[in-house]
Amino acid sequence: MGVNGFIVHFRDTVLNFQPVAFDPSFRFRLLAETHLAAMAPRKGKEKKEEQVISLGPQVAEGENVFGVCHIFASFNDTFVHVTDLSGKETICRVTGGMKVKADRDESSPYAAMLAAQDVAQRCKELGITALHIKLRATGGNRTKTPGPGAQSALRALARSGMKIGRIEDVTPIPSDSTRRKGGRRGRRL
Repeated sequence: MGVNGFIVHFRDTVLNFQPVAFDPSFRFRLLAETHLAAMAPRKGKEKKEEQVISLGPQVAEGENVFGVCHIFASFNDTFVHVTDLSGKETICRVTGGMKVKADRDESSPYAAMLAAQDVAQRCKELGITALHIKLRATGGNRTKTPGPGAQSALRALARSGMKIGRIEDVTPIPSDSTRRKGGRRGRRL
């Protein structure tokens, strides 16, 4: 370090400082200059190429991709559940209870319609264009009649642009059943 100034070696940069006149801010300026010199040069923001990510299978234009829609319509709720053709992989599942606040409305046709619309939208995002329908009531030793949401769920799927393949009733029907609840004289109102 010389009397007239000093030299700073920083990495591969050499800084030579020479005082001109007495200046109270000299020290501050010197620190600021050394700090700026030590910083790496600014890099401009690199523009990344945006790639369009398509979910679902790669298919030709106009070709239908099928899923299976399991509609379980009991008198307490309506499930609209879409799987792949094997039935092992769930694609989307929405219930009537997820779409309405009141418990009494879970099985209503309106709740089933909202659930089916949500499912159809998700299927379109994933590239599924057509659905086979498997409709189910509670079954077993209980009622074999589908609940009030079954018809409106199916109608909502068709109206939202999904092509409908086969419609099948898969309500479990017993060949012989366990005893039904209610007792020998039945449920008395």
